[in-house]
Amino acid sequence: MIETDIYYNIAKTGEGQYREKMSRFLAFAYKVKSAEEARERIKKMQNEYHDARHVCWAYMIGANGEDWQLNDNGEPSGTAGKPILGQIRSAEVTDVVVCVVRYFGGIKLGTSGLIQAYREAARLALEDAGRRICYRCREIEVRVGYVCLDGVMRIARSEGVEILEQEFDNVCRLVLRVQESRLPEVTGLLGKIEGVEIYER
Repeated sequence: MIETDIYYNIAKTGEGQYREKMSRFLAFAYKVKSAEEARERIKKMQNEYHDARHVCWAYMIGANGEDWQLNDNGEPSGTAGKPILGQIRSAEVTDVVVCVVRYFGGIKLGTSGLIQAYREAARLALEDAGRRICYRCREIEVRVGYVCLDGVMRIARSEGVEILEQEFDNVCRLVLRVQESRLPEVTGLLGKIEGVEIYER
């Protein structure tokens, strides 16, 4: 295993609450697999907390955190979404959306007060959620004659390989998820088996 295979997700849904000058900030961290799922979760939160002054959020998707968005939802620019996203980056997690719901208490907090409140609420939710290890993987499709299937199955059941789909016939088909660091080794071993065809997905 090489270190570049590893990234982190949250272990469970996390919640946090922060109070400042009568304002309440309720924070929630959810696991998501796509930007679309993140936006659906945000919409649910906005519907559920429709009586709140603001529902601010940020999400990060992908093993390298390549897909991200943030939103201040009416708060002064840069005072909500940016500190929430900053906490996601500090926690070094991805495939996550963090929503912070604000109930206004009647006293303005100012720019620095808002940044501090949103940052702290997001931090508490992410801390509550914890972290779990994930591995960067690639998918391959393998086709092989039934008579040579045993050798393929031995490799498919080895560490760092997961069978996603399998069809058994005269020609068998498997879709495998392989940890990136093992991919050259796995494809090399498969390539030595007679009649194996490998396709990257």
